[in-house]
Amino acid sequence: MNKSINHQKVTTVVCSYQAKILAPFAVLGIRTEEDWLTEIDYLPLNSPLKAPITPLAKEVCAQLAAYLADPRYSFDLSLHVSGTVHQQRVWEKIQQVPSGQTCSYSEIAATIHSAPRAVGQACGANKIPIVIPCHRVVAKNGGLGGFMNAKEGEPLEIKRWLLQHESI
Repeated sequence: MNKSINHQKVTTVVCSYQAKILAPFAVLGIRTEEDWLTEIDYLPLNSPLKAPITPLAKEVCAQLAAYLADPRYSFDLSLHVSGTVHQQRVWEKIQQVPSGQTCSYSEIAATIHSAPRAVGQACGANKIPIVIPCHRVVAKNGGLGGFMNAKEGEPLEIKRWLLQHESI
């Protein structure tokens, strides 16, 4: 049985940022899709800024500014994050950690019947940091643990800044 194969050229559209705003530790690149926030990237501090080009991007920027002014601010945004079932469960747990508090990778792992390393990997795959506050997840011994799949360097400086901002 011969099946016809369609050889059409497939192109990938790279979504540009709908806004880029300055934070004390990085430029935050904001990506939205329809009515959802889909991604926040940490860009170098020397990255060019970009005014919000959609109403949702403007709202995301306003809420991020509110958080930067008051670490107790509660985000109210529609999020669209794709990930495995395990990642989704980890991200849901992370969103339950209040500002000013932390939990450990092993504590989250115990509540969702997983392993601390798998929780850390899910934290590293988080595409909406700050709003899904993976910076609040730390090592069992009280150390910072990792951040953005890094164990040292600039990512940990961002995590340290966010935790200090929340007075942890």
